[in-house]
Amino acid sequence: MPTLASATVGARLWLLIEYSGAWPSHLESFELPEKISELVRRALERGIRPQLIRRPGKRTRPQEQGIRVLVAHAAGDRPWLASGVVAGPDDLDLDALVAGVVPGSCILEDEPVFLVCTHAKRNACCARIGLPLARSLAESLPDRVWETSHVGGDRYAANLVCLPHGIFYGSMSQAAALAAANAYRSGEIILDRYRGRAGIPEPLQAVEHFARAHTGECSVGAVAVESSRSDGDVTEAIVRCGDVRFQVVVEPSVFTAPCGTACAETITTYRLVSLDRLTPVRYATPALA
Repeated sequence: MPTLASATVGARLWLLIEYSGAWPSHLESFELPEKISELVRRALERGIRPQLIRRPGKRTRPQEQGIRVLVAHAAGDRPWLASGVVAGPDDLDLDALVAGVVPGSCILEDEPVFLVCTHAKRNACCARIGLPLARSLAESLPDRVWETSHVGGDRYAANLVCLPHGIFYGSMSQAAALAAANAYRSGEIILDRYRGRAGIPEPLQAVEHFARAHTGECSVGAVAVESSRSDGDVTEAIVRCGDVRFQVVVEPSVFTAPCGTACAETITTYRLVSLDRLTPVRYATPALA
């Protein structure tokens, strides 16, 4: 099953809230302790993606004096991640996150974090496949791995999210997850099982995927869509790969899901229509008469 161009579109800002209690099927139901629910509500109001997190394999743990949170600004070419412990919602300035500023109650992290979806109440496969993967990954990367609530794309379980960039992988094995995490720590992407970068429209995720596949470029920041336009279902974009630019055209393609109606009868993915390298234009100043 193709995984490309399936990362969550509406997730450029993230709020991770540690909560080891029972997770409701939907965070928007606010069936959580008052302070946790209020944090979720404030995040949603500001267009921030809220996630519940907990350490792999630990369902109960001594409650700290406050609530451990992580915030991520995943937009642009300089994303960042910060963490803190807050007494309650009023101690976390989410408006600062929206403005691209580290909240005063948090401090920047110098290492990425990895989220594995294990949200059983949303999809049993996420827990069945995600739980052992999260535990295995945590053995290699202690303190950098969290189980998390629904991230989107249950049919791609197990799902792995790398923050702060918001890099999504799907259909992960334990070996593939470790390889992807180590690559990300080195500033690189592995294209196998790569779903895309969150916060970017799906056609542009597809454009990036095909540009990377064509060039072999694996650096996280080396590929960027500079401009795009759509005509019906067809999307045309100019994408930069290092110092080279390409014109890439993609269109939707329907794929029949192998699991049938368990997740979806069909899945919309994208196919490459054309990919052409652009010749640099050299401007000349006419000689004065």
